[in-house]
Amino acid sequence: GVTIATALVSALTGRAVRGDVAMTGELTLRGRVLAIGGLKEKGVAAHRHRMREVLVPRQNARALVELPEEVRAAITWHEVATMDDVLAVALRPAADAEAQLTAATSHRRQISGVAA
Repeated sequence: GVTIATALVSALTGRAVRGDVAMTGELTLRGRVLAIGGLKEKGVAAHRHRMREVLVPRQNARALVELPEEVRAAITWHEVATMDDVLAVALRPAADAEAQLTAATSHRRQISGVAA
């Protein structure tokens, strides 16, 4: 849910998704983030893949105590209740997106032989 929605917002706005953030959560049509199952397994997997930050539904926050101490300490955990909360952490700032878009456009022009 939240991962797919984040990817769509990224594609439509040109803002890149941070590569060091993992996320999980179901999403309502009104943008509310709902609880998920398997938080312990997902948290351990995020740690194994060296994620620095993880977004978890606010409703699941109490379950973080079930994670091994090493996993809890190595990751910054963000409780999210809405899609706005997710996007605030998951997307790179707009200025970064504009710089990436400019660089990509310049690169395409160079490849096609058009002067930048």
